[in-house]
Amino acid sequence: MRLPRRAGDAAELRKTLKPLLEKRRRARINQSLSQLKGLVLPLLGAETSRYSKLEKADILEMTVRFLQEQPVSPYPTAAPEPLDSYLEGYRACLARLARMLPACSVLEPAVSVRLLEHLRQRTVSGVPPSQTPTPAPAPAPSPQVPPPGSPGLWRPW
Repeated sequence: MRLPRRAGDAAELRKTLKPLLEKRRRARINQSLSQLKGLVLPLLGAETSRYSKLEKADILEMTVRFLQEQPVSPYPTAAPEPLDSYLEGYRACLARLARMLPACSVLEPAVSVRLLEHLRQRTVSGVPPSQTPTPAPAPAPSPQVPPPGSPGLWRPW
């Protein structure tokens, strides 16, 4: 493709780019329709092989019909409270850990059991770690002073 070299030829540039942009737009639409077909057919219980060649309008109509059949809640769903969301995530993580920990032999079985029990107790308390009092930090070790006569800290300069 040859683009015009003059800055004042914006109309010619548009004429050149318009078919390319339209081709990309159509490709995006077709890709989205293909994905929609792959999502909606199984949800409708339709055999994918039977509907291998559907028109675009058919895919859209099936999708609209499916969405219309979905139960509508009379109340808008509110976002969960941050604490509820935290506990949900914590419980999901704990469940995954309970499945994975025994399978991998990173910890001794007794330690795994103690760890899982400790984490389960945290679920009962329902308080995120950021809201629990943190233990006082251990005192920092005093810096080691090199003995007199030793070269001390090595520096490359």
